[in-house]
Amino acid sequence: MTTRKKDTRIDPLPTKADILAFIEKSPNRVGKREIARAFTIRGADRPAFKKILKEFEAEGSIERGGKRRFAKLGRLPEVVVLDAVKIDSDGDLIGQPAGWEQREPPPVIFIVPSKEIRAAVGVGDRVLARLKLVGDGAYEARPIRKLSGGPRQVLGVCEKTDKGGLIIRPVSRKERQTITVEKKHTQGARHGEFVLVTVDSGARRGLAKGRVVERIHDAGIEKALSLIAIHSHGIPHEWPAAALEEAKNCGPANLGQRTDLRQLPLVTIDGEDARDFDDAVWAEPDTDTANEGGWHLVVAIADVASYVQAGSALDRSAFDRGNSTYFPDRVVPMLPEALSNGWCSLRPNEDRPCLAVHMWIDKHGKLTRHKFVRGLIRSQARLTYEQVQSAIDGATDSATEPLLRTVIKPLYGAYACLEKARKKRGALALDLPERKILVNDNGEMTGVLPRPRLASHQLIEEFMVAANVAAAQTLQKANASGVYRVHEPPDPERVSTLRTALQSMDLKLAPSGSIKAKDFNYVLTASKSEPAEALVNTMVLRTQSQARYETENLGHFGLALSQYTHFTSPIRRYSDLIVHRSLIRAIKLGPSGLDVTDQDLTEAAKHISMTERRSAGAERETVDRFTAAFLTDRIGATFSGRVNGVSRFGLFVTLDETGADGILPIKRLPADYYEVFDDIYMLAGRHSGMAFSVGDRITVSLSEADAMTGGLVFDYIEHAPLRERMDSKASPGRNRHKSSKTARPKSGKRSARKPKRKKANK
Repeated sequence: MTTRKKDTRIDPLPTKADILAFIEKSPNRVGKREIARAFTIRGADRPAFKKILKEFEAEGSIERGGKRRFAKLGRLPEVVVLDAVKIDSDGDLIGQPAGWEQREPPPVIFIVPSKEIRAAVGVGDRVLARLKLVGDGAYEARPIRKLSGGPRQVLGVCEKTDKGGLIIRPVSRKERQTITVEKKHTQGARHGEFVLVTVDSGARRGLAKGRVVERIHDAGIEKALSLIAIHSHGIPHEWPAAALEEAKNCGPANLGQRTDLRQLPLVTIDGEDARDFDDAVWAEPDTDTANEGGWHLVVAIADVASYVQAGSALDRSAFDRGNSTYFPDRVVPMLPEALSNGWCSLRPNEDRPCLAVHMWIDKHGKLTRHKFVRGLIRSQARLTYEQVQSAIDGATDSATEPLLRTVIKPLYGAYACLEKARKKRGALALDLPERKILVNDNGEMTGVLPRPRLASHQLIEEFMVAANVAAAQTLQKANASGVYRVHEPPDPERVSTLRTALQSMDLKLAPSGSIKAKDFNYVLTASKSEPAEALVNTMVLRTQSQARYETENLGHFGLALSQYTHFTSPIRRYSDLIVHRSLIRAIKLGPSGLDVTDQDLTEAAKHISMTERRSAGAERETVDRFTAAFLTDRIGATFSGRVNGVSRFGLFVTLDETGADGILPIKRLPADYYEVFDDIYMLAGRHSGMAFSVGDRITVSLSEADAMTGGLVFDYIEHAPLRERMDSKASPGRNRHKSSKTARPKSGKRSARKPKRKKANK
């Protein structure tokens, strides 16, 4: 019989302090096995060792993880699932462990860019990330990949409860559920304050529970309307200190190797309220006898690439924003003010670096050749659209009088040729009214004005389109990487639906096949000055696909161009900055050229397409909120407007006076059982024959106005059906559909509500 030799131990068992120190110094979570090996714990020592670990857990000194691994309490594992919850005052993205349930607040976790994931990570995203302890209990997290199922975040207004907690009233119309926040999760938020809340889970009685992750604003509603959109859409709006420092250190550019363009009388033409001027223009008749009637144009764009270096703090911030976002009371710029309104703004009588394109067009407006240069300009004047238009119409002022013959008239001469080319190729000619919200110094809306559509606006647009085409052609000819502005043809099913609706108004769209923008122009022209004009413009717009950015040139349907990109606004669009860098590299215009892979550009194109949609949504919602706030003291007032949409919920109405949109619920229409006819944009009563179509004139009274959500609710007074107005204008013998009060559509219908009785219901 063999007797096993009993383990003997020279060193004593490690103390609790020894074990905690070992766990703390370990870069990863450690298990019982790693601790035993480190302290040579064997045989008879194991029971005592297990007892020490149990005491640790009971005391709360360490926590147990998966696979029997341990970490000092509060220490996070090397790889963890994180929720990106906010952007701090330094512009850093902050995360917290998903489903954090500890009593203590989560540690500070900075989410930083990672080579393992190219897609941008923003507030609301959930990621798998690798952590690194960086001191003072804070971590640096590098994302490995994005995950689905991130936490739902809601922006709302606090209402204090008796127990010290909060009830959060969401500001979004899409959020219909209030959220409760226990006192321990309020972060000290007060009654009436705007906060960002992470929603945990639903509870009994339909209430959701949440936690305040950011306190946003505690002033009155008037000054918070744009902040609501900024936070609810996750728009970065605070600058990292490093980006501000880089902008502060920028200065004037020297001529150096640049082309000296200061002798050209270039001018900027912008809106009266513009603060940044990123494009200047000039034109002269082409002196080449082979191009009789042609023109030489120059478009000079601020050389943002010379100030914003790829990979810098400025560049990262600009990329995160993707573009500038414009609200009635403020702007969230893509670049800090020192650049956007300073060194990158083509101020009059100051030297500024630029990327300029010389273009030569023939008498028909066709671009025959072009050349890009990196130059230095000195703008001769800062002009407004109204000034320039007044000058060409015969009413000059002190600024335009000396420029009328040498600068302004040649610009209009070149524009006349460009406009010919636009009409010939058949660019989409939608006529959609634009409005300007007037806001006082207190952030309150005081009124709304229609934005005039002047020839001077179109002049600048055509010069910019020509420059963008030249940029796209240069990139393609050089086979250079870049991003293009893509607008694809509309979906055939949408076109078919539009064709059916137009037929009901005796308007004929081109037959199925390869439809062109000029085909839409035919029906737009046919409806001009007719009762259906607004309706036709709206329907044609809704048929179009959404423009976006791509690394592949797929053409621009709306402009009827096969090659198109965005080059002319690098101060406010990151896409244009990419194109500038690509041109600089492709045609060897000096430093600051593009240096990224095609995969990088693919992800960048997706990101800036997203930021553009994000800004558009935020801007639209903010206008709605300002208008609702403006109308809150006019409850019960009567307004005229038109129907701009129909659904099973009711009618969407646009008011003439302010352009505000609201809903007229179906329950507030005259009593009937209503059906929706999608193919002809109509809501029709089954029993009365009363019908409501998109484009109908309507009179309503305002019953509700919620500034927080931007929601308006109307009551019905009367309406003038579009089809009746069309019939009244029809010439004798012209074939028209029956009045909407007697027409009985037989297809494309959808029940708006189920009747509870045989008689008409409301």
